[in-house]
Amino acid sequence: MYIPSAVERELYNAADQIPAVRQVVEADWIHVHSSESMEYVGAFSRYHDRLVAGGKNVGECEVLAMGKIYGCEIVVDDAAPRRIAEEEGIRVTATVPILCDAIREQKLTTVMVEELADNLLEGKYYLPFGSGGFRQHVLEHGLLDYGEL
Repeated sequence: MYIPSAVERELYNAADQIPAVRQVVEADWIHVHSSESMEYVGAFSRYHDRLVAGGKNVGECEVLAMGKIYGCEIVVDDAAPRRIAEEEGIRVTATVPILCDAIREQKLTTVMVEELADNLLEGKYYLPFGSGGFRQHVLEHGLLDYGEL
């Protein structure tokens, strides 16, 4: 899995308050992408003009640029960047299914993901459930079954 450099910075900043984030960002299956190609910079700039306000959403702009330029599926939870991705035909998923895949592939444990989800929620990160709700949410939506937890 690739993350853009802006997302890496955001995650390391969050890791000071949310220790579980450091475990995820330093996992050997996470790779940081950085590009200075004109095509990438141009795509980033277009998304920046539409999304960035008060220094927020820079990471989402880089994610959208990666999806547009490389044709890869992106992970975005916020509504505005998801809408742009869908408008432009960029394949998009959300954080929760990715975390479920990591559990299924035994890259993360359920306990780690539950702690991470709760910590993200404390930091105002959007997830489709409240604190302590990860397990119930993924079971109710068929993202994991009892045997995978």
